[in-house]
Amino acid sequence: MTHDVRTQNSPAVRRSTQDVRTIAILRLGVGLIGILLPMALPFGNWLAAELTGRGTDGFWPNSMSGAYYTDTRNVFVGALCALGVFLICYRFDRRDDRWSTAAGFFALGVALCPTYTGGGSGLDRTVGVFHLVFAGLLFVMLAVFCLYSFRNPRSAQPARVGTAYLVAGVVILAALALSLLAGVTGVGSDWPVRPLYLGEWLATWAFGLAWTGAALELAAHGRRDADSAVVPRQPGADALDPKHPEAHA
Repeated sequence: MTHDVRTQNSPAVRRSTQDVRTIAILRLGVGLIGILLPMALPFGNWLAAELTGRGTDGFWPNSMSGAYYTDTRNVFVGALCALGVFLICYRFDRRDDRWSTAAGFFALGVALCPTYTGGGSGLDRTVGVFHLVFAGLLFVMLAVFCLYSFRNPRSAQPARVGTAYLVAGVVILAALALSLLAGVTGVGSDWPVRPLYLGEWLATWAFGLAWTGAALELAAHGRRDADSAVVPRQPGADALDPKHPEAHA
């Protein structure tokens, strides 16, 4: 088979390019949610109190999950549902597909199972336990992406980029551990911004920046026609690539 211009415009190659754009957009969506959500919750509570003439004291939730019981409940639940959809729709390779699908369901679990704030029934406590489990697993899965997925030793990825992803993954896990410790011990419970919220904020920013960086990296590789170790291709697209041996008779 002889490669010609028509091959470059074939449906398989067009689908491959579209996949790269879609993956980059989904990564960017995950990243922006991580970057914006920790700031949107207290700001939204403060703004709602100002607009309704209420006092603005205590507009910081005790935790990000505690926003469920504030004026920004819909922002919190909506952002997590969007995060879950983005992660479930994310497709890169078989391993990452499993990880992202699991993370997406964990995000939906966090959104649909409110945190337990004390009082209530036994069912409320049980739902609160599920909330904590889903939240912990979500952060762990997002850290796994930074540690094992975005750091790609098969590509021409600069060492500093891989190091940045490594740092983001470690920060997520460390901040998660500190948040757990603060929640169990009650340290800083009288602070205007509680350590639990600060830890969650740090972990959320770490994965948000990592996913945003991964989106920009993939978009840059896509523009330069990067190798298939970085940019995934649809099945059969390699055979239509002029650089691939099967593209020539």
